[in-house]
Amino acid sequence: MTRDPLALALVASLINDLPHRATPLGVPALALVGGPLDARLPLALLEAVKAIDTPEAELDAEYVHELRNKRLGLSDTVYQQIRRYSDAVKRQQRVPFGDVLALARLIGRRPDADIAFREAGRRWARAACDTLGTTMRGAATGMPSLIGRPIALRLLRRLAKRFMDGQIVRQGSTLLLDIAQPVSADAAPRAAGCGLYEAAFREALQLLANADGAVEHVMCRSRGDSHCQWRTEWRRH
Repeated sequence: MTRDPLALALVASLINDLPHRATPLGVPALALVGGPLDARLPLALLEAVKAIDTPEAELDAEYVHELRNKRLGLSDTVYQQIRRYSDAVKRQQRVPFGDVLALARLIGRRPDADIAFREAGRRWARAACDTLGTTMRGAATGMPSLIGRPIALRLLRRLAKRFMDGQIVRQGSTLLLDIAQPVSADAAPRAAGCGLYEAAFREALQLLANADGAVEHVMCRSRGDSHCQWRTEWRRH
């Protein structure tokens, strides 16, 4: 995909709808660059925001209209962009890095940015895992560890390379996820944007390896490191 005018319009038209207190003051912009990204990532970001902003109870038409004017996830522009990214996924089209970067920084202005990024990460991981064959996934989780673990590690590495532009390294019982250009690294204060990758990593571990260990963010671009790195213990629950 070329630079998306609708994606740029999304950022431009909705930026003023966010409360001023949500602006990530004190978060320096990093020199983040990268190649086009799989459309499942921006799709997960928008679907997460939509899910968070959708009220649980049914509301009358007048109040729904008012909510659409106030909540990013309920805007018509977001609905249109979700459809466009869904079509891009079906056509296997990738999205310019800059478009996803702008979207992540927009979401990072929300007071609930940490929740939004983590929800998006889980959705992103599930969508990525759905691209894998059911036979291989079944072998990774159903076979004895001696056989299943190497399969799970191979699948995790495949997902990290394809969807995150990263790599997974095994050091004994520890797994390390390295990302040089995490698109959400400077999106929100206190490295909240990196929760996107942390949640995705943990969800993928659960889906492909039945692993439930904590994921620790040991290196971060926003803290001056050359890359972001997450570490977890390689064990099953």
